[in-house]
Amino acid sequence: MKIYKSITLFLAIGLFMTSCGGGADDHAGHDHGESGHEGHEEHGEGHEEEVHFSEQQFASLDMKVDTLTFRNINSYVQANGQLEVPPQNEAIVTAIIGSNVKSIKVIEGDKVKKGQVLAYLAHPELISIQTHYAANWNQLEFLKEDYERKKKLYEDNVGSGREFQKSKSEYFSMKSQVSGDESKLRLLGITPTKIQEGKIYDQVAVTSPINGHIRTVEVKTGQFIQPEKEMFEIVNIDHIHADLMVFEKDMHKVKEGQTVNFTIESVPGTELQAKIYSVGKAFEQDPKAIHLHAEIENKEGLLIPGMYINGHIITEDVETYALPESAVVKEGDKYYIFTAKKEQDHGETEWAFQPLEVNVGGIDNGWIEIKPLADLPEGSQVAYNNAYYLMAEMKKSETEHSH
Repeated sequence: MKIYKSITLFLAIGLFMTSCGGGADDHAGHDHGESGHEGHEEHGEGHEEEVHFSEQQFASLDMKVDTLTFRNINSYVQANGQLEVPPQNEAIVTAIIGSNVKSIKVIEGDKVKKGQVLAYLAHPELISIQTHYAANWNQLEFLKEDYERKKKLYEDNVGSGREFQKSKSEYFSMKSQVSGDESKLRLLGITPTKIQEGKIYDQVAVTSPINGHIRTVEVKTGQFIQPEKEMFEIVNIDHIHADLMVFEKDMHKVKEGQTVNFTIESVPGTELQAKIYSVGKAFEQDPKAIHLHAEIENKEGLLIPGMYINGHIITEDVETYALPESAVVKEGDKYYIFTAKKEQDHGETEWAFQPLEVNVGGIDNGWIEIKPLADLPEGSQVAYNNAYYLMAEMKKSETEHSH
């Protein structure tokens, strides 16, 4: 590899003039020397050298060269979060009364429908509730007939008003009790009319309140459970969505309808897309951020609530010059790319690379927006990779020259 420096001839002439001068000319020569030094520093900072590669070196480094072309680069806001489902798509199943688990009909991961039996419960108290209802219902029928009879007598001015009022009170009191018993039976999944017909159940079914999948089973056969005890957890993932958090500094950039590209570990190598349908109006305090919800458009793989996601919210889509990130190198507070030109040297083909200062913009999927400080000639080629290596060789050359 050869390094060419455009100031070599200038330095040689300066040294020759200095060695031949004297007196006032020596002083002038000293001034020229300082001027020449300043020119070298400016030149070194501008990276005007050319790095030359032979065809073999070019191939061994797997250099990629092409013209600088336009590409769609998305401006985005980075957001992290997790997969969630709406509250109405999750359910916790508990027992209505304290009882023993007679049998369990599902396991974790099973798909269930609304109303499907998950388990059976049994306990003497369940039988007592039914027999108590049956007794009250039969008593209600008697009190109803008595009330209607005494009401008619009272209206015909034959019966006692006191007896009528007593009958009315007893009837409506029992009617309220029976109504309460019926509500309790319905919560237990027992049809009151079956009890009225003399049917008594020795066990009751625990059913699913929603369609979904069994997430957890928290009970065992024979276990006694209290009414507040969680038995099953069910989740419906049909409406699973992305729940993301955006920090305060970026909240003005996001709005409903924007696209979110995100990845999850369960679907490696695949980028999923979602559309924002709701932006929160209140801050989370730690950290200070807002929640936004996005409907997933291309559901793939196993998506489970709670999975961590890493997303980018597309806020703007522009067409601009762009290069792979490996084609850009930062030196100090400046960014450089390398122009490339094929040359002939003593009959051998070589590639010449020269740094070119640019400004950079957004980054999208490994491509970075390039803003040249000056127009490039039409058809100019640039390096698409190894910018860091090229700059390292350039700095190495400068160090060797300074010695």
